[in-house]
Amino acid sequence: MKPSVGNRSPLRIAALLLMLMLVAAMVGCASSHPSKATQPKAIESAARSPLYSAIASRAPAAAGALAGKVVGIDPGHNGDNYTDPAYIDRTIWNGREEETCDTTGTETDGGYTEARFNFDVASFLAADLRREGAKVVLTRANNVGVGPCVTRRSRILNSAHVAVAVDIHADGGPANGRGFTILEPVADGPNDHVIAASERFGRDLLDRYERLTGMPVSTYDGVDGISFRDNLAGLNLTTVPKVLIECGNMRNPTDAALLVRESFQRSAARAIDAAIVEYLGRAGPG
Repeated sequence: MKPSVGNRSPLRIAALLLMLMLVAAMVGCASSHPSKATQPKAIESAARSPLYSAIASRAPAAAGALAGKVVGIDPGHNGDNYTDPAYIDRTIWNGREEETCDTTGTETDGGYTEARFNFDVASFLAADLRREGAKVVLTRANNVGVGPCVTRRSRILNSAHVAVAVDIHADGGPANGRGFTILEPVADGPNDHVIAASERFGRDLLDRYERLTGMPVSTYDGVDGISFRDNLAGLNLTTVPKVLIECGNMRNPTDAALLVRESFQRSAARAIDAAIVEYLGRAGPG
C-alpha cells in the first residue's frame, strides 16, 4: 500500500527538506553568475555607462620601471628604400655637411637585410619598454616603406621630447671584422647640451649589450666599442640624449649567423632595454 504523507517518518521528511534546499541553492548560484552567452552583453552595457567611463579614465597607468617615461627608437633604413633611389639619394644638411637622405643599408650573404633586422629588434624592444610602462615613439611603423629621411627621423624624436633615444643598425664592415659599436655624438650646436648624457647612456648600453648578448666589441671600428661621429644627422641634430648602435657586422659570417636568429634579436632588445632602465633610473624623475 502506498503510504500517505502523514505516515512518513521524521528522517525521510528531513531528507526531503534537505534536497529542496540544495535545489534552491543551485538555482540561486546559476542566476548570480551569468552564462558566457549573457556576459558580453552585460559588459558591453556597463562599458557604455558614464560611471564606467569615468572610472576607466582614472585607472592608473601600468606600473613599471619606466612608468611615465617617453623613449624613442629609430630603426635604421626601411624595407623598400631600394625601390626609390631618387628619394633616398637626394642630399640633406646634417648639421655639419651634406649627407644622403637615407641608404638601403647592408645585408647578410643569405639576403637578410639590415632594414629587416633593425625593425625586428626595434619591435621586440618596443614591446619590452611598453611592458615596463614606457610610452614608445618609433620613427617608422613597418618595414615596407621608403624613408623617412634621417633629418625627419631626428625631428620626430626631438619633437616628442623623449627622455632618451636609440638608433638601431647593423654594420656592413669588413668580412674579417667582428663585433658591435656604440656611435656617440660630437658637440655640433643643436646637440651640445645632450653630449654628456649621451655618453652616459652609451656606457650603459656598451656594458649591457656585451654582457647580455655575448657579442664582442668591434675589432675594426672605434676604441673599446665606442666611436664618436660627427657625420650623421641622427647624432648631429639630436636635442635628446641619443646613441646609435651597430649591433654586429652583417658581412662577417660569425656575426651574421647570430644576427639572423630571433633569439639573438630578443637578447639585443633586452640589452638595450636594460641600458635604458639603468640610464633613466640614474637620471631620476622627469
